[in-house]
Amino acid sequence: MSKHNKSATREWIETIVIAVALALFVRTFFVQSFKIPSGSMRKTLIEGDKILVNKLIYGPKIPFTHIVLPSIREPKTGDIIVFKYPEDPKRDFIKRLIASEDQRVEIKDNHVLVDGQKTNIEKIDKNIYYASGIYGDKEIKVPADNYYVLGDNSYVSKDSRYWGYVPEDNLVGRAFFIFWPPHRIGILK
Repeated sequence: MSKHNKSATREWIETIVIAVALALFVRTFFVQSFKIPSGSMRKTLIEGDKILVNKLIYGPKIPFTHIVLPSIREPKTGDIIVFKYPEDPKRDFIKRLIASEDQRVEIKDNHVLVDGQKTNIEKIDKNIYYASGIYGDKEIKVPADNYYVLGDNSYVSKDSRYWGYVPEDNLVGRAFFIFWPPHRIGILK
């Protein structure tokens, strides 16, 4: 093999290694794509949608450590968030953030109230068991460093009503953009 061929091969390998390292860096700290597997977030997100999630906004985590980088802002009610499923942290879930620590959540007459104020969430199925051990029209208070989340399609969504709160450490990021399929491309609200 000639000297020229060795340098061309080396150049290709270096380019590939740099591209992979850069892609992993961006995926770890900035933006990651996810595919929606279920109908729990219908009509906002449907099965098969591919979305982008901003990981920088809530403070990305440094892999293999417990170090979290500074966040741009705190999660807000209404954000569509991706998080590690509390019952199996190897799985990522996506739901709408309804309430943060110290806020009170109540499902009354099939409507969601936060701190006594009606939200714009469509009617919700209240006739299920709540992880907090209550049924129906009871108020619960979100503990410190936790979040209460619901799927937009409450009749098929397994969410905080079933398995409880999402710990702050489980946050991955905020969903902000649908990039596939082409007819659904758009910014998430």
